[in-house]
Amino acid sequence: MIRRSIGAAALAAAALVSFGAFAQTVKIAYIDPLSGAFANVGEAGLKQFQYVIEDINNRKLAGGLTLEVVPFDNKVSPQESLVVLKKAIDSGIRIVTQGNGSSVAGALIDAIDKHNERNPGQTVLYLNYAAVDPDFTNSKCSFWHFRFDANSDMKMEALTTYMAKDPKIKNVYLINQNYSFGQAVSRAAKEYLARKRPDIKIVGDDLHPLGQVKDFAPYVAKMKAANADTIITGNWGNDMSLLIKAAKDAGLNAPFYTYYGGGLGALPAIGEAGEGKVKQITEWHMNVKPNKTEKFANAWNKKYGGAPAHLTFYYLRVNTQMYMLAEAMKRTKSGDPLKLAYALEGMKFDADTGEVEMRAVDHQLIQPLYISTIHKAYRDPKAKGASSKFKGTDPEVKYDIEDTGFGFKTDARIEGYVSAQPTSCQMKRPPKPAS
Repeated sequence: MIRRSIGAAALAAAALVSFGAFAQTVKIAYIDPLSGAFANVGEAGLKQFQYVIEDINNRKLAGGLTLEVVPFDNKVSPQESLVVLKKAIDSGIRIVTQGNGSSVAGALIDAIDKHNERNPGQTVLYLNYAAVDPDFTNSKCSFWHFRFDANSDMKMEALTTYMAKDPKIKNVYLINQNYSFGQAVSRAAKEYLARKRPDIKIVGDDLHPLGQVKDFAPYVAKMKAANADTIITGNWGNDMSLLIKAAKDAGLNAPFYTYYGGGLGALPAIGEAGEGKVKQITEWHMNVKPNKTEKFANAWNKKYGGAPAHLTFYYLRVNTQMYMLAEAMKRTKSGDPLKLAYALEGMKFDADTGEVEMRAVDHQLIQPLYISTIHKAYRDPKAKGASSKFKGTDPEVKYDIEDTGFGFKTDARIEGYVSAQPTSCQMKRPPKPAS
């Protein structure tokens, strides 16, 4: 009996050695704001990662691997992000995800590149779900960085393609946060509108400090004085919400073309003033047709959407990122960053809105995008128990956002090949691992 037990134990140990990382729990460091002005955004993102990872584990989509997300608060500070990155690496974590703030993303890319060069046996993989500075997949591209959101140039390509068809747009005002992302939005808006509609005038171009403006009334006053008929902004978080609130209070009726008009906290601040005026460019929203994410999103909303936060599922790209990572783990039978990077590179994946591709040359995800506008959520006169906040007449606006009674309706779907941009990336790749 003793000999047979020892033999069985030896076989089990040998199996673990043979399969290596395939028997592990793989931890993923979530580095985003969990305190300060943008804590609500970071907390909502964390809940989405936790939920999709739970789904991956329950369905064993990563094969024999189990995933776990470990949160780290970076306060949207590049310096703090480097501190918590070191803590994550020192604790043995080899996969990092982050999204809020391209200033943070730039610091992480640089630090992870240097770490991996110094420590080829302890490499780190960085999955970017929301930091959209185009340089990250151009001049600053890295083998260890993968972006699952469309970059700001791709989003502007889609927005301006749509805007160019509207003859009523004559005077455009730009307002953005003063860091790499906001500067990229401003640059691309001017460049792309000049190419597609040279008759359009840029009547204002403001850059303001990130997360420090408490009252946007002076900026809105400048918009009105410039006779702006259209506003373009990449603002997010409180900078998005406070801007729209100031526009509402000042009676500015110009439409807003936004990157994050449906982001957390924006709709409650915008309210009725945004109806038919505030537009967003996203990879998905609650009322897309067809809506393969509907069941998953409703389950998430049921779990996290109660008072007081009234959260609404937002980041389809988080799901896409994590399901693609799980597929890479399943294919490689590994949690090793080098093997996963080569598995993700060039991967085509059947996402909920159609096929997406992680472009191999620069690690930029190519995917469909949607332009949508705020409308009143539909109240079916025959339905019982509908929310009293639902007052709309358009059945395409089935769901509202954050219990506001307002949701988004699709204006246009922009296919991935339309928004895809050329890249200047000259990526340095490590040798492929042995299969």
